Order: sequence, then structure tokens, then C-alpha cells
Amino acid sequence: MTTPPQPGDGRLDPSLSAIMSERRQLINLAYRLLGSLADAEDVVQETYARWYAMSRRQQEAIESPGGWLTKVASRVCLDLLGSARARRESYVGEWIPEPLPDRTEWISGRPGGTTADPADRVTLDESINMAFLVVLESMTPAERVAFILHDVFRYSFAEVAEIVGRTPAACRQLASSARRRIRASQACAVPATQRADLVRDFKQAWEAKDIDALIGLLDPDAAAIADGGGLVSAVLHPIEGGEQIARALVDIVSQVPDLTILERTVNGQPGLVSQQDGVTVVVMAFDVAGDRIKQIWAVRNPEKLRPWTSS
Repeated sequence: MTTPPQPGDGRLDPSLSAIMSERRQLINLAYRLLGSLADAEDVVQETYARWYAMSRRQQEAIESPGGWLTKVASRVCLDLLGSARARRESYVGEWIPEPLPDRTEWISGRPGGTTADPADRVTLDESINMAFLVVLESMTPAERVAFILHDVFRYSFAEVAEIVGRTPAACRQLASSARRRIRASQACAVPATQRADLVRDFKQAWEAKDIDALIGLLDPDAAAIADGGGLVSAVLHPIEGGEQIARALVDIVSQVPDLTILERTVNGQPGLVSQQDGVTVVVMAFDVAGDRIKQIWAVRNPEKLRPWTSS
């Protein structure tokens, strides 16, 4: 590895550039494993700190720096998942994965505000939507790591075994168990345009305080979960039933008349963002089954909304 350039010498270290180019991949991995962008960034910082704590000779002895960084980040995440489970047992109310900041209007595609450097944003695909992340929360730390590394990032079970500390056969079983959980939770795929139409109709009915229209858009067995983290007022338990959810939603807009509801992309899918005086106070994600909304996740915890409120 070449000597890092000194400030002002005008030279770029190609080795440093190669190492830092792994950052997006590491953020992608850590966010899926932890469900928190803030925690993912902390993991990546810790991973790089361990790399630079090594001597140049130790760094040069590593055949695949990218593989080394992934292995270290995965192990840090595995440790954090164990402690996170204990922390979430004492969490006030329901815990929902942190929604990814995205100010893009999903209808027009026009930017609704400034965005972060694209290289720093998590790639959005099916393994990043809220329904998927919620199922991941039900898995054991080892299941989650084995599944994400193998099924999403295409690492071999031999490589996964080295990270998880189990045999390749055991990791195969872990991933298989995780896969069954995913399949059991998935409804039939709904076309993107149909999903967008449903969320748009929901927004319009909500703004109009039309309870009957909302009930017609919600599955009779729908559930709505709010995450306030004990920092803002929020229903501590899921609201179950389409009619109950519709009435609760109308109560909200009746009590907060200055609420502005915006169409925004939330974890790669059509979602809604509610603002008061230009400040984001709720980010909502949806799961759709057939022609009805089956699940609503409403994140109100201001700590989880910081990336949405910062410019």
C-alpha cells in the first residue's frame, strides 16, 4: 500500500481510493443487517477504523481488502444485533426499521428537495422495502446475517461460515430457515402502478377525511403500527382492522389541521410523508395485498427522522 499523501501535495493514493470505494457496499450491507442507517454508518466507521489501525505491512498482506472490510463489518453487525435485541425489548412502543431518506416524488419523479451524495445512499431494491426489513427483524442474528450475505450479496456459504463462526452446512440451514420466513410473509406481487394508485387514493381519502373511502382501500384485517420511541405521542400497540385504522387516521388530520401530506418514495416504494411547518413529522410505508392496503408503518420517532429533516 502506498504512503498516504500529505495534505497539499496534490497526489491521490490509489489504494486509499479503492478502499473508500467499498463504502457504499458496506452501508448497503449494514443497513439491511441492522435496519438503521445511523447504526450502519457507525459500523462502517468502525470497520475503517480497524483497517487503518493495522500497519501498512498488515494491510498489504490482505489479498482482498474489500472482502476483509465486508467480513469485519458483518461481524460488527452480528455483535450489534445481539445487543439490539435486548435494547428493543425495553423500547417504548413498537420498533420499526429506520426509513431511508428520499425526497423524490414517486408520481412525477421530480426531486422534492436536496438529496445526499448518490454514492452515500443505500441501493433501493426489493431487499430494502419496509415489509422485507420487518420480517428480517423476526430472525435470529445468525439467520439474518447468513441470509443477507448469501441470498442478497451472493457470498458462498463457505465465506458466510467464516463470518458467522459456524459450518457451511449450518449456514445453509440458517439461510433456508430465513428464506421460509420471507416466503411465509410475502403476498402475491402487486404491479408498481397499482401500488402507486392505491397509495395515492389513500392520500386523497385521508386528506378529505373520507372514512368510507379509507375503509374501502384498507384490507378488513389491515394493521397500522406507529413508532414514536417514547419521544413523541404515538399509539403504543398496533391498530387492527380497516375501519379502526380509518377512524384513527381521520382523527389525526382533524386534530392537526395544518398537516401537509406529500407523496414520497419510502424504501424504494410509494409512501407518504407528513409535515408540519415544513418539518417532516411522520414517514409512512405501506404493504399491499391484492387491491387493498394490508399494512401501514408510521415512523414518528424524531431520531429516526433526522435524515428526513436535515437539509
